Amino acid sequence: MNTPKSKSHSTPHRPSQGGIDFRNRVKRDKQKAEAHAPKNTSAPPRTGNPMGRPCLILKADRDKSLMRRHPWIFSGAVECIDGAPASGDTVAVRDASGKFLAWAAYNAESQITARVWSWREADVIDKEFFRNRIASALKARRALGLGRDSNGMRLVHGESDGLPGLIVDKYGDVLVMQLGSAGPEHWRDTLADILQELCSPVCIYERSDSDGRELEGLPVRSGVLRGALPKHVEVVEHGIRFAVDVAAGQKTGFYLDQRDNRALTGTLSADCDVLNCFCYTGGFSLYALRGDAKSVLSIDSSQEALQLAQANVELNGFDPSRTEWQCADVFEAMRKLRDQNRKFDLIVLDPPKFAPTAAFAEKASRAYKDINLLGFKLLRPGGLLFTYSCSGGISDDLFQKIIAGAALDAGVDAQIVKKLHAAADHPVLLSFPEGAYLKGLVLRVA
Repeated sequence: MNTPKSKSHSTPHRPSQGGIDFRNRVKRDKQKAEAHAPKNTSAPPRTGNPMGRPCLILKADRDKSLMRRHPWIFSGAVECIDGAPASGDTVAVRDASGKFLAWAAYNAESQITARVWSWREADVIDKEFFRNRIASALKARRALGLGRDSNGMRLVHGESDGLPGLIVDKYGDVLVMQLGSAGPEHWRDTLADILQELCSPVCIYERSDSDGRELEGLPVRSGVLRGALPKHVEVVEHGIRFAVDVAAGQKTGFYLDQRDNRALTGTLSADCDVLNCFCYTGGFSLYALRGDAKSVLSIDSSQEALQLAQANVELNGFDPSRTEWQCADVFEAMRKLRDQNRKFDLIVLDPPKFAPTAAFAEKASRAYKDINLLGFKLLRPGGLLFTYSCSGGISDDLFQKIIAGAALDAGVDAQIVKKLHAAADHPVLLSFPEGAYLKGLVLRVA
């Protein structure tokens, strides 16, 4: 994902930055929606001995999602709380008849009252449990050979790796840990110890600074957890070098989820005039340059991100005369390019997260349609449009319908050449479709 370099407040999805006017409207609408949304002010009644093992009792017929192994338990499904669990404590979850369903991390401050650690009653949620889960995630990535082409990788992907709220990214010898919910927050030091033991990084840096922490009632926090942060952190991906700003960059410093999609762009860029919108630190731009693009115009609203992108061009020894950089609102910049009758052979649209939830889908749909309509108008006949959405509130089907509407309004016939998703180090648990946040289409204009 390609967005400005100002600090991210959104995980595991991408930050709502870029497209400045739209971003501000979304922020105001989100604040208004949250102000009028029902709050979790009255927790379910507590029963039983407060000194006993805490337990959540669900309402009758409210266990269906858990029976399908979805790991979230919303406050409206809870009949009562047996005991007095603190935020992050492990609680047993039982149905209305008392049958055991799961072990989960509790949080009274969130609309998601609990997130499941395990479905096995025999499991003990302790340091050994987390060591086994993390070791399993590492083993799965080794088995897939995901380290062959890059020294940057997502090592732990939250719910999909059985560790809700925990994100761990690897940048060379540096790990970045992001805690997005009360469960991993409770086990913060234990998790850091395990990562140090299993991965032996020179530094573990915490980037627990997402919007989700506010919803969980948790403070924003960033800084070194273990070791010392090197002055220069770098990722080598398919032979291309990227400087990574771990401390202040978007997300955890870089968009690892687009690794395979960037490589695909490079293979299709030969002799093309390329436009990369929301370019962040130039990921797609560098691949296009290596793929022998004739020219690459990169646009982003962050001057700092563009400076790092240009430094990455120099770092790789690419010809800077083939590059052009614009620090601007992408929507406005694309309109100007249209008015100037500029045309491109390959366009990348990798915008920020316009719809954090389905409640914002309508407004987000208009924004996605606007930029894709402009994208179609800027493409030469036979050109390729790589278009993405990282919005959890926009489904694959809806995204395709939005793009189809944009093509219709642009008066072009477009074919889907390929459907794209996140790289394999961002697995999606079948029972947790929310994990499939990144969706993309490669379209060819006839």
